Amino acid sequence: SNFLDYLRNLIGSKNSNSQILNNSENIENIFQPINDYKPVAEYENLITQTIEKASPAVVSIIISKDVPIFESYYINPFDEDILPPEFREFFEFKIPEYRQKGTQKKQIGAGTGFIISPDGLIVTNKHVVNDKNAEYTIFLNDGRKFNGKVISVHPKDDLALVKINAQNLPTLKLGDSDKIKLGQTVIAIGNALGEFQNTVSVGVISGLRRAITATDDNGNIERLENLIQTDAAINPGNSGGPLINLREEVIGVNTAIVSGAQNIGFAIPINRLKRMISEIKNKGKIEIPYLGIRYILITEEIKNKFNLPVDYGAYVYSEDYNKPAVIPNSPADRGGIKEKDIILEADGKKITPQNSLGNIILNKYVGDIVNLTILRGKEK
Repeated sequence: SNFLDYLRNLIGSKNSNSQILNNSENIENIFQPINDYKPVAEYENLITQTIEKASPAVVSIIISKDVPIFESYYINPFDEDILPPEFREFFEFKIPEYRQKGTQKKQIGAGTGFIISPDGLIVTNKHVVNDKNAEYTIFLNDGRKFNGKVISVHPKDDLALVKINAQNLPTLKLGDSDKIKLGQTVIAIGNALGEFQNTVSVGVISGLRRAITATDDNGNIERLENLIQTDAAINPGNSGGPLINLREEVIGVNTAIVSGAQNIGFAIPINRLKRMISEIKNKGKIEIPYLGIRYILITEEIKNKFNLPVDYGAYVYSEDYNKPAVIPNSPADRGGIKEKDIILEADGKKITPQNSLGNIILNKYVGDIVNLTILRGKEK
């Protein structure tokens, strides 16, 4: 009571308009315990339950390789006959040299994957398992480890399938990435930094149909399109891990981050993985449709640089003089496309950086007919 009197006097002495706060009931209400807000409590329970059910199916992938061991030794550049004996003690030269002394198995990287079948079929990124000379050890959430065999890599997408010899494993369900919406809550799980297994981060869908140019640890550069952007923290080592919704469904495969940025990560939509699995199952191979041109997506900058009449579309052009803009005998060549044509639309869809020609073609199947709207000079 002395403290409340002191507080009332303090407020009243500094603000003559604080009569409402001088009422003891109002002040005492400030110090009452706050009950849990039911929707928040339910939301947190939903997240924790999703993580508990999903985590057992998330695996860590350790990449190992035989690396050479080098030892140092020294040589004297002068023959003993070059210098007289009385001068040798004043001119003692030693040049360090190195030579290989065998090899040793060493961890050279780490990634993440997730199990999609009880008999050990695992999804990860292609860039995690693209070294044919490396070995891949799969660590389950329960501590067991297995040798992983790479059974399929996508020729275009950053996706791969790895198999381990196991049974009755926990699995994750695959959702529908065509139905995701901006602001939707998502959870990323992965082997962060190759050290912190099953690290969890929570965020939202920040963007859709993003396109980036990604570089891996080996300097390989790849153009990735139609990606999901999320602010759920994705760190090195998370590559290949699942991006999960609150229905415990995988909607994306975590693949890239923007270096130096805060919480800008990208995932491959899960429907592309479902298509890959379907093609392997039904055809025994992955078929990638292609048009057969090299092109530049037109922006305001490209329009001004090449003095083009439009600010959208795909400009059929090769920046490498040794590589033709239209590949001979390709579908584009047979269809009559020429260098410096501007492809404005594909099947009635306007071509923009958000809806690139490459992405439109990738969503087709080999043998499909594509109707293109082309601007050649002033004629459409």
